[in-house]
Amino acid sequence: MYEKRLIDLALEARKRAYCPYSHFAVGAALLCQDGTIYTGCNIESSAYTPTICAERTAIFKAVSEGKREFICLAVAGGREDADILPITTPCGVCRQVMMEFCNPQTFLIFCASSPENYKAYTLAQLLPKGFGPTNLNY
Repeated sequence: MYEKRLIDLALEARKRAYCPYSHFAVGAALLCQDGTIYTGCNIESSAYTPTICAERTAIFKAVSEGKREFICLAVAGGREDADILPITTPCGVCRQVMMEFCNPQTFLIFCASSPENYKAYTLAQLLPKGFGPTNLNY
C-alpha cells in the first residue's frame, strides 16, 4: 500500500538531512490528493531558530508548488549514525502547520523506523484540541 512507499521515501530523504548540531536526521514524504509526493529533510542552522523540520520542508515544498490538499505523511528520524531507528513523531510546530492544511480527523501520519515497523496516527490523535483555520470562522 502507499504507506510503505512513503516510508521508503522518508527514509531516503533522511539521508539528505543536514544536522551537524543535533545529529538527529529526519526525513518525510507527503502524499497530495492528486497523487504527487513531496519529500523533505531537516535542515539545521548554527543560529538554531532558522532550522526547519523534514515535515515542514515537505509541506512547504508542496504548498509552494500550488498543492493544498494532503492525504498523509510518513516521517522517519533518529541519530544520523543509528542502525535501528526509533518511532519518531512530528514536533509541535510541524503538527501546527499540518493543522493549517490538513483535516485532523482524516490526515494520517505514519511514524516509522522501517517500512515494516511503523505506527499510524491521525493528526487529531497527535494534536488533540488543535487550533486551525476553522477556529477563526466566527
